[in-house]
Amino acid sequence: MDYISTRDAQASARSFTDILLTGLSPDGGLFMPAVYPTITPELLDDWRALLASDGYAALAAEVLKLYVDDIPPRELEEIAKRAYRTPVFADEEIVPVTRLTDGLYIAHLSEGPTAAFKDMAMQLLGELFEYELGRRGEEINILGATSGDTGSSAEYAMRGRDNIRVFMLTPAGRMTPFQQAQMFGLDDPNIFNIALDGVFDDCQDVVKEVNADAAFKSKYAIGAVNSINFARLLAQVVYYIAAYLKVTETNDERVSFCVPTGNFGNVCAGHIAKQMGLPIDQLIVATNENDVLHEFFTTGEYRPRSAAETHATSSPSMDISKASNFERMLFDATLRDSTVTAELFGVKVKEGGFGADDLGEEVLARIRGEFGFRSGTSTHADRVATIKRVYDEYGVLVDPHTADGIGVATQCAGDVDTPIVVLETALPVKFADTIAEAIGQAPEAPERFAGIMGAERHVVDLPNDAERVKEFIADAIESTDV
Repeated sequence: MDYISTRDAQASARSFTDILLTGLSPDGGLFMPAVYPTITPELLDDWRALLASDGYAALAAEVLKLYVDDIPPRELEEIAKRAYRTPVFADEEIVPVTRLTDGLYIAHLSEGPTAAFKDMAMQLLGELFEYELGRRGEEINILGATSGDTGSSAEYAMRGRDNIRVFMLTPAGRMTPFQQAQMFGLDDPNIFNIALDGVFDDCQDVVKEVNADAAFKSKYAIGAVNSINFARLLAQVVYYIAAYLKVTETNDERVSFCVPTGNFGNVCAGHIAKQMGLPIDQLIVATNENDVLHEFFTTGEYRPRSAAETHATSSPSMDISKASNFERMLFDATLRDSTVTAELFGVKVKEGGFGADDLGEEVLARIRGEFGFRSGTSTHADRVATIKRVYDEYGVLVDPHTADGIGVATQCAGDVDTPIVVLETALPVKFADTIAEAIGQAPEAPERFAGIMGAERHVVDLPNDAERVKEFIADAIESTDV
């Protein structure tokens, strides 16, 4: 399997382990597989039996083998076993599925160590990084940005690992107290938390600016765990397959997914699964008040907003107005025209965005038709009402992001002819204030999070300045061994 850039598909192809450690392409594009492997009905039958007999880790290994040819198959099996096991994940199923009604399900992706769906990919990335760095005798310095859950998931997956440091940018004051406690409470010597004076999009821009400095990136071995790293999306493809197999009995059944979305990585993994041949009907994008993506899917206009225009909401992990992985889907929608993709994301986005005239009706028709994308949006009042309704009617307590998903799925149900699986985003304990507003009481904290709020904080405040961030990274690398 070769990997190419969304902005220069003719450049030299790379191997999986190369893009694993590189993250972002040097031309500013995102890596994609040169072709998608095909899920045949026969393969889906085999996976259905495998999941039932050997569990999630075995399924994950088989999916990895389709995309990774430079790590021996037996090693991939062991990597998957280490990543997806109890007690790292609280439930032996790893991704249990709850039926709310005949047409509505929740895939629980928050059984991992930080109670967020990001654990599903980060635990695998931690194993892949450690394996490949050990094989090469190299170090990596991971630079990431988080709007809430990516940071803690990455840090918990990488803490204490050999040859790895993590530098995580967070938008100062924009995460919940629990999210901050999870990250800033870690005192491992290879973990560095940076609170940036800005919003998530500013953090993400700094990450991209640092990666664009080829000399700095090479000298300090900068890598990525944000969803710009294709390996993360590959890990996420697995739970779409697992959820589909749990909801269906035969391969002629189709299923839709509703995905709370900010950076477009989670739903992009669904797009990849659909392109592989998983029988997905609709991919429903659920946004909050930061509805740039909903605006695109309904009007064809993509207009990223400034930091000042990005709302701080009660589903903060979705407070994003520049969806990085959106580029991957449009690369496919333009039939992998890297010249067009480079113009759209390398030029027009910087000038304010692009619209239907730039894309053309054929591309928009493909996105809405063949690709199956549709969208909806949700407000704080909608979230609170959905949390209360789901709790009262089904005895299931969901977090605000998952409530966005359930609310939008409910809005779209009349226009969708297949069952809808909502992808859970996090456990309610991470958003206690909103839960208390909805049901009149705070959510119960799982035993594994006892005492987390009282831990000492370890975080550095920095201005929204890529040069200052680079200085901090350089100083930290030179003063710490891993």
